[in-house]
Formats: sequence, structure tokens, C-alpha cells
Amino acid sequence: MAAHLSSGRVNLTALREAGRRELREFLDKCAGSKAIVWDEDLTGPFGLIAQYSLLKEHEVEKMFTLKPGRLPQADVKNIIFFVRPKLELMDIITDNVLREDRGRSPQRDFHILFVPRRSLLCEQWLKEQGVLGSFIHREQYSLDLIPFDGDLLSMESESAFKECYLESDQTSLYHAAKGLMTLQALYGTIPQIFGKGECARHVANMMIRMKREFPGSQNSIFPIFDTLLLLDRNVDLLTPLATQLTYEGLIDEIYGIQNTYVKLPPEKFAPKKQGEGGKDLPTEPKKLQLNSAEELYAEIRDKNFNAVGSVLSKKAKIISAAFEERHHAKTVGEIKQFVSQLPHMQAARSSLANHTSIAELIKDITTSEDFFDNLTVEQEFMSGIDTDKVNNYIEDCIAQKHPLIKILRLVSLQSVCNSGLKQKVLDHYKREILQTYGYEHILTLNNLEKAGLLKPQTSGRNNYPTIRKTLRLWMDDVNEQNPNDISYVYSGYAPLSVRLAQLLARPGWRSIEEVLKMLPGPHFEERQQLPTGLQKKRQHGENRVTLVFFLGGVTYAEIAALRFLSQMEDGGTEYVIATTKLINGTSWLKSLMEKLEPAPF
Repeated sequence: MAAHLSSGRVNLTALREAGRRELREFLDKCAGSKAIVWDEDLTGPFGLIAQYSLLKEHEVEKMFTLKPGRLPQADVKNIIFFVRPKLELMDIITDNVLREDRGRSPQRDFHILFVPRRSLLCEQWLKEQGVLGSFIHREQYSLDLIPFDGDLLSMESESAFKECYLESDQTSLYHAAKGLMTLQALYGTIPQIFGKGECARHVANMMIRMKREFPGSQNSIFPIFDTLLLLDRNVDLLTPLATQLTYEGLIDEIYGIQNTYVKLPPEKFAPKKQGEGGKDLPTEPKKLQLNSAEELYAEIRDKNFNAVGSVLSKKAKIISAAFEERHHAKTVGEIKQFVSQLPHMQAARSSLANHTSIAELIKDITTSEDFFDNLTVEQEFMSGIDTDKVNNYIEDCIAQKHPLIKILRLVSLQSVCNSGLKQKVLDHYKREILQTYGYEHILTLNNLEKAGLLKPQTSGRNNYPTIRKTLRLWMDDVNEQNPNDISYVYSGYAPLSVRLAQLLARPGWRSIEEVLKMLPGPHFEERQQLPTGLQKKRQHGENRVTLVFFLGGVTYAEIAALRFLSQMEDGGTEYVIATTKLINGTSWLKSLMEKLEPAPF
């Protein structure tokens, strides 16, 4: 289902189908009954490609989570390990294989499927442990870009940002380039590539090289995408640090959305029964899937949270009016028609109930004093107020031992909005943090500095005000109900990354050369030759389609801002979004934190 694409020209089903086909082919190689042993981090992404029914059709009878020790009992012929190529997982697999009872009959066959690439290092490791020969099939399943929605693809690579910026490991960039090649094989060569940042440059170079090395990959498919925009996350470190204020962004900030699912506190979802006084409240979290297949969610997900309440109350009136219709149905024909609409109406009613409950949960938080104080400080920093001195609110939060991640987000935001902090301000924060939260966090602070998030001001001048003014990143008169600018997603702040995409489409980056030079990494443009006859003749009024690829992660608020641009009447461009990972400020900073266990004595 093409979610937000007005003309629905990009249909990501082909990508999902290709993934299913590759999976079926592998499963058919392992003849007979099967059990799959899952690397836990793969179950979510796989669920978006293939339902359990597909696995069942191919004789998958049991599924287990990969963990040390003996494999559970299963009367199957094949055991297949689905794993990422990580050495720590190879240790667990070795343990599983070595504990297998060789005396049992019939013997079980082992296979291993690496996702997204086979790894020489891992196979060498298995060889040294003496178990490589136990695997009959050793293959790879190139799950690079996973369709999350009609206009959204993610690699779900948790550590991509850390690998690229802290460890100079470009593996995830190679996977990104491979994913883009797969995309071009299915949807045609993308004629124009623009990019900003070191990682963007690497990915473009790899794509060009892959194209040269596999001349057969030049296909005769009419190109769906006109432009590819590659953006490094570190070109815009500010956006993920700010609290997202769209409905979907807040759900992710507060509860965390994993592979389109969210787990919510159950008490708001308990069916209200008369006179029972809520003695049997459910204890299991309520798990809901969130995507544009649900009509109401597609309508409200990208709105500023302050605009959601009025939509929900309007919907409630429409739905109750529709149910009232049954009293007016007199003839058999009218009754029949009412009954045929019933399933749709009941689904709409339950969807409304769910989102009303979620909105209540969120409102409890957004109306709290703490949320308001935190947001006020964020907005002061983003609009350039008092970014160069120690902030009282941050000091109070440290003194009251608020969660460390909250402190790190705020000081990083202040640092980014001031092109780095004066050395004495930075030292003061660091000292306070280490004394309050423990000296083991010195490694985390070091990582944040290396990533450019929390650093000393080196050039002696703050470029942020120039960038803010030139790119119009702060808008005072923001309209949250009927927005006319992307800044509504943060109630005043326009995401820098999306502003770059917007300006690229119109009037082009030449207009902002000076600012581009202030942002990290090179900016560039490449053209890919199309075979004769495939050049696009644009119909009058036909939109251009741009694929924006965020290397290092993207937030739901940025996605909402791009969807807003896609839907603008005179926009002229539709956006499809791809990323290494869907992130929010908390999950992003957590991926940069070092987990040090305190000494046992």
C-alpha cells in the first residue's frame, strides 16, 4: 500500500517480493522439516518481509531464539541459523553445535544464513572452533533495505552511526550501496545523485564502482526515481537531539517504536465494565502495529500533537453518527447495506479507541512541568538564546540526578547550537556529570566528543546563527494546526536535513554554497547515464520523485516533514525516505554510550 505518495508511483511491494523469493529459494534447498534458530535482532525486520505462514509453507515447524547451551528438542531434519555476521554470535552457534548429541538418530543437518552478507572472518572463526564442516549450506540473505511503509525503507542497522563516525568502519556504507543497487535493479537507474558529507561521498563512489564492475547491471527499466539525495547524519546533529513533537515522533520518544510495533502501558486499554471497579487490570503491555494501513493513523501520525485532539473528536462524532444510521434502516436493502459496512465501522471504532488512549497517555506527559521546562530550554538553544554559558536548568537536573541520557541530550544540543562549547563550560559540565553519575561515563563523553556532539569550540566562532538565519531554521510564527512550513514538526525549529532537501529541489544548492561549506563534509553531484529511450519526458504537472537516504539514522519528525513537502500543492516533488536506522535522540545516544560494569569489589 503506497502510503503518502499522492500519485502512488513508487510501489515498494516489488522489493518485499524480491526478499520473499530469495527466502523461499534458500528454504527449499534445505529439504525436509526445519527449525529456525533466530538472532533476536533479526526477528523484527524479517516480520516485515515474511509472515510465519510463508515459513510454514516451506516446512518450518519450530522457531527458537539463539542462546548458549543445548538446542531445544525438535523432531526436525534441518536446523537453520539466521544470524548477523558477528563474532560473539559465532561463539553461541559453536556452543549449540558442539552440544548436539551425535549419537541421536536420525541426525539433524545444520545450515547457516548470514544476513545481510557472508563473512570470511566469521567462517574462519567457525573453522578454528572445528564446526565449520557441520554446516551443509552456508549462504547469505541480502536483506539491506526493508520496506517499513509505502514511502519508507530502513536497513535497521543499530550501530551504523557509531561504526562510521567512531570506528571508521564502512561496512554499513557498503550495505547501503548494495541496497541502492538492488533498488536500481528493481526501479531503474537514478539519473541524478546529490550528496553532502563524507559517508555520502563513500556511498556514491561505491555505487559508481559497482556499476562499472557489473556492466550487466545496467537495466532497461524506466526510472521511477529522478534524484537520489545522500545525507550524512553528522551534517545535521541537531535534529535528533530535539524532542519530536509530531504524534508518531512523541510515541517513539516516550515508548519507542520497534519495527513498526509499540508496547504501551495496558491500563488505558482495559475494557471498562460497569460496577467492577477495575479489579482485573491487564498487566501485559498492549502491543500495537503502527503503519499507514490503518486509515486513522495515516491521517494523524505526522500532525503536531497539539492538532491531534481535534481530529480525534471529529472522528468520534462521524463514527457515532454512522452507528446511529441503524435506527433509520427500514427496508431489507438498507439493513443489508448497513450490515455490509459494519466490519469497516467496527475497525474504525476500535482504531479510534486505541488512538484516543495513546493520546491520553502522551498528554499526561506533555502537560507535565518537567516536559515543559525541558522543551523551553531546547527551544531557547535552537533559537540561539544563552548557548554560550552554563545552563541553570541543566545544572538542576544533574543535581536532582535526572536520567543521564536526558542530560546528555541537552548538553549535546547546547554544544551543537553553539558550534561547540567554551572549554571552561564544557569542563564544568563534564565534571558535574562524572561526579554525579560515575566516572565510568568518561568513555561515553569521549565518544560524544569524537562524534562531534559534545565538543570544545575550536575555531573560536559560532557558525550556528549564520546557518540558522540563512536556512530559516527557526520560525517564530509556527502554525501547528494548519502548517505552512516544515517547522511545525518541532513547533518552531525546521529540521536542517529536510531544509537541505527542500532547497535542493527549489532553487538548488547553489543558492546556499556558503552555508554548505560551514557544514561538515563535501557536497557533490553525480550523473548516471541512462540508456537511450529511457530519458524522462516529464508530463505537465507530473511530480519529480526524490529518494532521500539518511546515513546514520532518521527521526519520525524528519519523515513527517518530508511527507509534508510531498503533499504541498505546489511542491512538485514527492519524497521516499531510506535510512540506516529509525532513531530518536535517546536510542541514538544510547548507541554511543559505553556500557562499563562497575568493578565487582
